[in-house]
Amino acid sequence: MSQVPQHRARKRFGQNFLRDPGIIGRIIRAIGPRDGDRLVEIGPGQGALTEPLLEATGKLEVIELDRDLIPGLRVQFFNYPDFVIHAGDALAFDFAALKGEGPPLRVVGNLPYNISTPLIVHLLEAENAVADMHFMLQKEVVERLAAEPGGADWGRLSVMAQYYCQVEQLFIVPPEAFVPRPKVDSAIVRLTPHAKLPHTAHDTQLLFSLVKQAFGQRRKTLRNNLKGRVDADTLQALGIDPARRPQTLTVEEFVRIANRVATDDAGGSAS
Repeated sequence: MSQVPQHRARKRFGQNFLRDPGIIGRIIRAIGPRDGDRLVEIGPGQGALTEPLLEATGKLEVIELDRDLIPGLRVQFFNYPDFVIHAGDALAFDFAALKGEGPPLRVVGNLPYNISTPLIVHLLEAENAVADMHFMLQKEVVERLAAEPGGADWGRLSVMAQYYCQVEQLFIVPPEAFVPRPKVDSAIVRLTPHAKLPHTAHDTQLLFSLVKQAFGQRRKTLRNNLKGRVDADTLQALGIDPARRPQTLTVEEFVRIANRVATDDAGGSAS
């Protein structure tokens, strides 16, 4: 394994560098990189995952925000001609343009806790650009992504992720696997976009707007939270009790509500 250059982790970038060889090996086995994969790593840091990914495929593109890390990465992996560094913010990165006419991207990364949720949403909205995603995230975020309706973790992020993807929580990563040690446990999650959406919204922006409104006050009922957008009679007509709380609704039920609202907004009749 090549020498890792010294770099002080920066709090403003949410940097915690993975160091545990056992955990690194387990993550690589979960990803299962293969020849021909279009691999993209977000936040390579000091190359803990970068090196075994390159060893497996010889090709990798990385997106790194901290420009001070980039010279070290160039030196560390100079002998890989198909190693490409994109200097910039993954939150603003155009993943659809990166895919271009090529195969969908396999995206991996140890994501800073402060950007994990908006970045996942950004990737989910890059439709057809991503084959799968393997991320290390704060354990609580993974639990929300993989939650089931009816539980305390089921919420807006669960609905958005599971509308687009199959979500699998793989394993826990303890704080001592990092330098510096974070104050929370991490977990590895696999997100695999559905080949065909199980439930298709007429307007995804409308769907997620309604989901956000529904979860605005979790203790209140749908009748109260969706007031002004969907009335109780409409919910009843859709077979959904307006006295239910948002965390009890499935993805299919949220799509059903959104499609009725879209139909009504368009001046048509409900199907």
